[in-house]
Amino acid sequence: MTTAAGRGTVRRLAGTLHRRPRLRLTLLLTAPLLWLAVLYLGSLAVLFISAFWTTNSFTSQVVKVWSTDNFHELFTTPVFRQVILRSVGVALAVTVLCAVIAFPVAFYTARVARPRWRPLLVVAILTPLWASYLVKVYAWRLILSQGGLTDWMLAPFGLSGPGFGLPATVLTLTYLWLPYMILPIHTALEQLPANLLDASADLGARAGRTFRSVVLPMVLPSVAAGSVFTFSLSLGDYITVQIVGGKTQLIGNLVYSNIELNLPMAAALGTVPVVVIVLYLLAIRRTGALNSL
Repeated sequence: MTTAAGRGTVRRLAGTLHRRPRLRLTLLLTAPLLWLAVLYLGSLAVLFISAFWTTNSFTSQVVKVWSTDNFHELFTTPVFRQVILRSVGVALAVTVLCAVIAFPVAFYTARVARPRWRPLLVVAILTPLWASYLVKVYAWRLILSQGGLTDWMLAPFGLSGPGFGLPATVLTLTYLWLPYMILPIHTALEQLPANLLDASADLGARAGRTFRSVVLPMVLPSVAAGSVFTFSLSLGDYITVQIVGGKTQLIGNLVYSNIELNLPMAAALGTVPVVVIVLYLLAIRRTGALNSL
């Protein structure tokens, strides 16, 4: 009797869900939406609220009193302004380098390589993502160190490697996030109709004109989509600059160094990447990049 009653309840519940698709959708989305609202958006709300608190200079205890002193100090102190501008500059430089390197690589994998080799090439491009983040960064530390591979390769030309500093940080971040730029560009080029290229050539357009007028406009949304990853990941990174950056400081380093000493200031610093990334997303929304993610 219990088994029959249980089966009947399950059938009635299944029938109800079948007749009410909105109820079924609500039940399916409740758990992920709660996770998003409580854990993700809730943590961001706590971050913004704590940025308006202060710290007792004697005891280093957080004082939950509303104040804008942290933001005033953030935008009036020259060191903080320099670090913010440097962080945004590094993120933009990494994004540009990734786009410049990714486009010819993606063009070869999508349009030039033989069809049977294309999946293998894509796997080869994604393979570095399977390795540990720290392993890759420390590998670049060995490459860029004094007497390392870079110095050995440049020694015959009377040159030396960049060493540790801002160029090393940009170079390492470019290597880390390059696959995130190659993959969307590869997909866009692979979906590019071949008859458009043939039509452009039949109309007398050279390779440069075809690239500017046909290829680039259709691939630009995918480039912008890849830049979302490269820009945001570079802006929030702090481990790479700790390992290969030398004395270079970015926003992530300041947040990390202030967590224990001045938590409200660390929260104020943490709001800067969030605001910058939101503004960046709003700027590229018109390119259709968000639809390509």
